[in-house]
This record gives sequence, structure tokens and C-alpha cells, in this order.
Amino acid sequence: MSQDTRWAESDRLHEQGMALDDAGDSDGALRKYFAALELEIARSNTLYNIGLIYKYRGAWKDSFRFNKRAHELAPDDQAAAWNLAIAATALRDWVNARSVWNSLGLPIDLGDGAINEDFGLTPIRLKPIDDGEVVWARRIDPVRARLCNIPLTDSGCRYGDVVLHDGAAVGYRMNGDRECPVFNMLEVFEESGFSTFEADVVAPTEADVIALESICDRVGVAFEDWSKSIQVLCKDCSEGRPHDHHVDEGATSLWSPERRIALAAESATDVQAVLDEWLNADRSVTGWQETLSAAR
Repeated sequence: MSQDTRWAESDRLHEQGMALDDAGDSDGALRKYFAALELEIARSNTLYNIGLIYKYRGAWKDSFRFNKRAHELAPDDQAAAWNLAIAATALRDWVNARSVWNSLGLPIDLGDGAINEDFGLTPIRLKPIDDGEVVWARRIDPVRARLCNIPLTDSGCRYGDVVLHDGAAVGYRMNGDRECPVFNMLEVFEESGFSTFEADVVAPTEADVIALESICDRVGVAFEDWSKSIQVLCKDCSEGRPHDHHVDEGATSLWSPERRIALAAESATDVQAVLDEWLNADRSVTGWQETLSAAR
């Protein structure tokens, strides 16, 4: 087989692999990609696509290996560089992660220690394939962020968890007057010591909720009024830019005393103490429970 024929057959196999991957058959895609590499090993796009499949599978050693080779063959391909750095981060390979970020011009010094910087707030989509809940988090490196919100229990994530996220924007949210990209979570990188608690309370006025939040702030218990903070978006808005109709649908001038409160604490004792301090003749707690325990 001539070199031109080998390239043409390799291209055909690569295209077949892409079609299978688009159809959801990643196993079939990998077979085609590997067959393409057997004919022509120096295919950076094929190596990248293999690394991409392994990234979404969380097979980090394989993702690192194929993205590294793709990056070596095409050093100007930023997508391969980002996926290489993501895989290195997942593997806690700080030398390689720092090296790649540094080569991309990001403010990351070379070295062998874990990265712990402040890249600002960003929204994270926790379960991209399922319900698509989006919460705010503080980025500590280009692809890791610590959750600042209390996620819904079904997400399996907790306040304070450090999550590994993808590098491509999948929507936008506003933080004041600044537009922030939404990133898909890939996995929980480091679990926090916080459990999630949910409480149904009767707060006659908004000032009563503010009082509860103030107590939580003082004792180090995270607080959210889920009755106010949870907003359901249509798919187009969730994966794009939310439109005004979502604000209009949820707007109301009437205060509802029945509130669904979320708390994140290290123990149920801390939650009980907070609620006991908050209660008075007008305020009441109709029920509360731990809905997601911290990993021990």
C-alpha cells in the first residue's frame, strides 16, 4: 500500500470514527480511530479525539497519554493543550499541569505543588447530562473550582467541594455587570467536610430570614434561602444567556412566610444550635433533616 493510499484509508477511518462518536457509539469510534493510527501513527487529530473520549470517561491516564502525543505533534493546538492540562490536573501531576498552563500564557508558575490561585467566580453545571443544575464557584486554577453555593441534594455535590471542570464555555451567567462563562463539571476533585441540611421554616418577614442568615454567618454554617435562589431555566437559556422572561415569571411582590432553607454544616449539632437560637414566638421550624452526608 502506497503512502498516499495509507493516508486516504486512514482519513476514511478517522471520519467513520467521528460519525460513530457523534452517534453516541464511543467504543466503535475508538476502534476506528485505533485502526486509523495503525495506518498513520502521526495523526494529531485522531490522537486528540481518542484523548477526548477518555476525558469524558474519566480515564485520565489514557487521556493524558493520547493528549500528550497530540500536543507534541501539534503544539499550537490549544484544545489538545487544554485537555492535556485537564488530564494532568486530574492525575495530580502538577509539574505537567503547570508547564502546560504556563506555555499557554496563563499566570501559573512552573513547579511541582498544587495550584491554589484565585481566578474569580464562575458558574459550574454539576450534572451536564442530567438536570443541568448550575451553581457558583470560585476557580482556584484554570479547571478547578470550589463550590460557593449549596447544591441540590440530587447533584451528589456539597458546599465547599472542589470540582474538576471542562475548559469550554457551555452558556453564560451574569455576576453583576460581568458576563461569566458556564463550565461543565467533569468530576468531584476533592470533597468538603460539609453535609447538606434542608429545613422548612416559617419566617413572617424577610428580616427574619436575614436574621437566620446572620446567625449562620457568625458560626460558620453556610446558608441559602432556596425559596428565593432557585431558578428554573429553559434549555436554550440554561445553555446560552438567560432571557428576561425567566425573571418575569418568578417575580412577585408578596412575601411567603413558608421558606425552604438549605444549610451546609459539619454536624447536625451545629444546625440544631443555629435553629434553636433563631426560634422565637413568631418564627418556627416545621421540620429539618440531613439530606446529604459529608464523606467521612
